[in-house]
Amino acid sequence: MVRALAVSDEVDAGLHVRAARLRDVDLIVAAGDLPFDYLTDLSDAVDKPGVMVPGNHDPDISGFSQRAGMWMRAGHPSEWPGPAGYDDADGRVVDVAGLRFAGLGGCVRYRNGPNQWTQGEQARRARKLVRAARRCERRDGRGVDVLLTHAPPRRCGDREDPPHHGFDCLHAVVEALRPRLLLHGHIHPFGEPVPDRFIGATRVVNVVGRRVLEL
Repeated sequence: MVRALAVSDEVDAGLHVRAARLRDVDLIVAAGDLPFDYLTDLSDAVDKPGVMVPGNHDPDISGFSQRAGMWMRAGHPSEWPGPAGYDDADGRVVDVAGLRFAGLGGCVRYRNGPNQWTQGEQARRARKLVRAARRCERRDGRGVDVLLTHAPPRRCGDREDPPHHGFDCLHAVVEALRPRLLLHGHIHPFGEPVPDRFIGATRVVNVVGRRVLEL
């Protein structure tokens, strides 16, 4: 069992201090739209790794890769602009703390800016992600445990105003990869209880604010 502190969208003042007492947390899962220094403080507090996807209010961190411990972009050494200690799962399959994550960050495009996609653009990214996950599974026999997104699937915990529509393509990704969990942010509950939802056997969890989850 892996115990994760999942966070998204809303800064919880002093959480990094309280998180230092969560000695049984194995990793931080971040679903977007949080300051990168806040995420770094959380990872430092529990002294565990993190995995993330960017939200629509985050800067562009695409195009970076690690080679021999060095961050590269467009073939040149570059400084990683994201939070220290985190793997970026956006459009990728990454293994962190014994779990396999597949990620799709961003939200439905509603204005100019990074990490926003039309339904068609995200569908193309989703197909690439599914192919990457299947290559990984053919290589080592392991499927995806967690699908990590910023926006939820359409009509599965999203809203009817256009900026908070979910992505249609996430239903197909869940059907193809059959993860145990889909974790997302973007939809603020404003103090209301948010029930978990299901797509088939996949539990869909809104982690805006913070949730401690056993994975």
